[in-house]
Amino acid sequence: MLAISVELLHGTFRGDPDGTANTGRQTRGEWPPSPARLYAALIAGDGTKASGQVADDSELEWFEQLPPPVIHAHSSPWRQPLETRYVVNHEGAFSVKGSSREVRVHMEYVGRAGAQHRAGVRLAPRYPRIVYVWPDALPTPTALAALRRRAARVGYLGAADSPARLRVAPRAPRLDAANDAFVPAGEGDEDTGIINVPAPGDLQIWDWLYGEWRQRGASAARSQFPNLVHGAAYRFPGSGESLDRGVIVASLRLERTLPGRRVSALAAAFKAALLSQYQRLHGEPPAILHGHGFTGKGYELARYLSLPDVGYRWSRGRIHGLALWLPPGSKAEVRQRARSAALSIRRLATGAVDVGVRAHAGEERPIAANPDRWQKTSRRWATVFPAIHERRGSLELAEVARWCRHAGLPAPLAYRSSRSPLIPGAVDLAPVEVNRPGRPPLPYSHVELLFAEAIAGPVVIGAGRQRGFGLCAPVHDASAHG
Repeated sequence: MLAISVELLHGTFRGDPDGTANTGRQTRGEWPPSPARLYAALIAGDGTKASGQVADDSELEWFEQLPPPVIHAHSSPWRQPLETRYVVNHEGAFSVKGSSREVRVHMEYVGRAGAQHRAGVRLAPRYPRIVYVWPDALPTPTALAALRRRAARVGYLGAADSPARLRVAPRAPRLDAANDAFVPAGEGDEDTGIINVPAPGDLQIWDWLYGEWRQRGASAARSQFPNLVHGAAYRFPGSGESLDRGVIVASLRLERTLPGRRVSALAAAFKAALLSQYQRLHGEPPAILHGHGFTGKGYELARYLSLPDVGYRWSRGRIHGLALWLPPGSKAEVRQRARSAALSIRRLATGAVDVGVRAHAGEERPIAANPDRWQKTSRRWATVFPAIHERRGSLELAEVARWCRHAGLPAPLAYRSSRSPLIPGAVDLAPVEVNRPGRPPLPYSHVELLFAEAIAGPVVIGAGRQRGFGLCAPVHDASAHG
């Protein structure tokens, strides 16, 4: 990936998105700073063609081919409309005598006229950093080094009173707490805002504009080049309706805790008991509960989740509760019947498991058995039971994104994986405790995911998600939570 972070050194930003600042009609200013403005700053950082000193134009030509990035920034900055003021007109001295026009004399510079200046709107975000992320970008080492050299020469973004420091990296940096994500709108999304982005051919236009500026000075304005405007539809934070990503229809509490290593046996016992109770109460269970004869997508099957104590200093990974999750689009009647069947279970008794259960009555403690614990909202999620790989091969971001897509989740911005647990209490399992007898064994890993937007749980990924493998817990810290 490619990530460019912009730190506003004065904590403020001022930019004119559409040429209305000098008319005095601008009321909101530009926010977030557009990717097109960032591109223009990188061009100005070292120039182009013969004027370049630390880079050539190849990295810029590659950069303008990129799709619109995800923009992480504070969604509601404080806006300060600036008052009109007068500055020195440097076109030369003037003579009032015999003049038929009104002349505004600048009071502090004798013999000079004062020109009216409308600065527009200054914005002050809560967190003075903006991060632009292109998840699928693959910069070459040469292009990455050239962009870094250009970024080091950028002194400000927008107006000259908005000094900034740029950093370029091939991975996402730690994100500021509560910063929001402006995400390019996909097909079917409501277009809630337009942000200007670069497009192929812009470099040539900027070269032409620079040539005009050298000849005509300030009279060669950007507004005279409308072909530099390429509006992309973005989904702004807080816009749009929440999507149906499935729901926990029932949660149970164990009469005694079980070791996390029993996750596979416990899920099998839970599933068998639910199907038995459903058939006794309502007749033949639907395919989404057992999977036989099911023709839909993999993430449309029920998930039998074991809920362990994880994520805290003294967590030991013992299972305190169970939850039944049903997929998006499942009928209300099926959800209600599955709930009643699950809540009627009193004991799970198989050759491997024998434990009493009861309906969770909404108690806050233990936290692990409370379904709210697993339905929190976060950008960062880490597995509590290892995720089973969907196929053999090296684990890369594209493959993890494929798991997420199959699980009904958005593609992550970044991930990390490990054979051992990544958060306190997460369960380390042996192959015999993961793979089912008579099935080809698959590799498995503990994974931590970082998403562009904060998403609500439960988050469950990988090939074993129907059995509760790949269940994730939210990780809340200064770089992750939403």
